Amino acid sequence: MLQQGGSAVDGVIAALLCTSVVNPQSMGIGGGSIVTIRDRTGKVRVYNFRETVPRSYKTNLLEDCPKTFSMSSGSQWIGVPGELRGYEVLHKEFGRLPWNKLFEPTVKLAREGIPLPSYLEQFLGSALVRHRNHLKKGDILKYPKLAETMEAVGRLGAEEFYSGKIGRDLIEDIKEIGGTLMLDDLKGYKVRVEDALQVSLGDTLMHILHHQQGALCLPLFSRFVSPRSLDADQKIQLYHRYVEAAKFANGQKRNVCDPQFNNEKVNSVFINQIRALILNQTHDSTFYSSVTPPSDHFGTTHVSVLDENGLAVSATSTINQLFGGAIYSPRTGIILNNELADFCGRADSVKPGELTPSSMTPVVLETAPGGLLVIGGSGGSMITTAVALVTSLTLKFLFLLKDAIAAPIVFVDSRGNVNFEDGPLQEHRKQKCVNHFIKDFVVFQWLTFFFIS
Repeated sequence: MLQQGGSAVDGVIAALLCTSVVNPQSMGIGGGSIVTIRDRTGKVRVYNFRETVPRSYKTNLLEDCPKTFSMSSGSQWIGVPGELRGYEVLHKEFGRLPWNKLFEPTVKLAREGIPLPSYLEQFLGSALVRHRNHLKKGDILKYPKLAETMEAVGRLGAEEFYSGKIGRDLIEDIKEIGGTLMLDDLKGYKVRVEDALQVSLGDTLMHILHHQQGALCLPLFSRFVSPRSLDADQKIQLYHRYVEAAKFANGQKRNVCDPQFNNEKVNSVFINQIRALILNQTHDSTFYSSVTPPSDHFGTTHVSVLDENGLAVSATSTINQLFGGAIYSPRTGIILNNELADFCGRADSVKPGELTPSSMTPVVLETAPGGLLVIGGSGGSMITTAVALVTSLTLKFLFLLKDAIAAPIVFVDSRGNVNFEDGPLQEHRKQKCVNHFIKDFVVFQWLTFFFIS
């Protein structure tokens, strides 16, 4: 898209549409996104088109929350999708190419099909059947209904999804399985736009959304890194405080939610209050939070694009857990989100119109010499840890970005366990995390970025 004269926003929209076909387990037009944009003048704003709570939802919904980690399937978890409305708003403000041009490659891909990748064979092999044979890796997987839907949206605009035939068909499919989402929910969806929260990290300025976990997590992490050489004791203290910062960030998840329904808002004062509690010793779990922590989850997709005119876009998109709530609309080919499950462990109630909480961390960072880092990640609960670690290693310890991303992740889960991605230095790092509960863990996280200096 950039080679055809498109903007960074054109590139992001086209890339996300394509990803919905290649990685349908992670995102799609049945979900929502958070996008941080630095425009050509240097102004940074956040476009939030995450899913919202529908006007009608299941009574006592949160009583269905799983008590341990598991996928939350079922129509009761479907939030109002914001994806296409968000694309529309972004394209009107920043797009250069015609709207339909952004859809053409994905329509072609969905119609002609893709070779079934191994991960989709693992997830869906037993469910995909052609001529009475299960599809295997390398077999062609086609999305004919989704191709029709995307072609119609490309031709008629996002309104076709929110009030047209596609929207009506989608609602009919949801109603047939007992869902409560209504056409009025789609018609009433609005994208929220706000100035980004600015956090000073020495000679670096971080731009991030106010009311998501990353707004607290990243500044806490970045506080405890330094470019100077560290002796053995200082390295131990560094890792300890890194872990403590993650525990506090997890403990504050209930406080980082939709500001229209909660007076708590992440700002520099709030961040400094939490920083003051991070000490040289570890504590019982109740020190970090007085409530039962939510379960960790996996998912999402991230795209970072920077164009020749200086437009920088960091976009994270999701349908929440793997394949959302496992709800597929046969009339439209759309996989629906299960975003309302994100309220589990984070809220005592939900309200119509409320944005779902998130670990999404689409970030733009500016350094004093004029450098720019556009970064974000996927992996659900692990996003903030991964982005914080890579950002710190790159900007403070002066790692090459590819080396920072390749470095094994240290992830603190919602229960305060310290999890180590496998790697040559991790045994050494484990020794530095004294008095913390240690676990080995397979980390499912990916980062995408754009960096100029």
